[in-house]
Amino acid sequence: MVKITRALAVGIAFCCLVTTSASQVDRDYSGSHPPSAVPPELRIDVNHATLDELLKVPGMTRSWASRILRFRPYRSKQDLLDEGVVPGDVYSRIRDYLIAHRAKSS
Repeated sequence: MVKITRALAVGIAFCCLVTTSASQVDRDYSGSHPPSAVPPELRIDVNHATLDELLKVPGMTRSWASRILRFRPYRSKQDLLDEGVVPGDVYSRIRDYLIAHRAKSS
């Protein structure tokens, strides 16, 4: 009986440890940042940035940056997702680093 109780206690402790570790991983590597995490002066304008500037965005690949350039202009950065330029998982990684300023009308 003592062995069963001990095994049960070890099993419960293991489950708690795994659950705690998994939630910590989700929180640390979710790819989303609060909007205040990236200062406005460090955000990249998707309508005016060069390929090299877009590649400075964490999580950006050459392929996604090229697609962003190809389908410009954008009314907002949400257009990247709404128009299928990048998939949702990519957008969630890069959105806080981007802005979309429209060209000024003359």
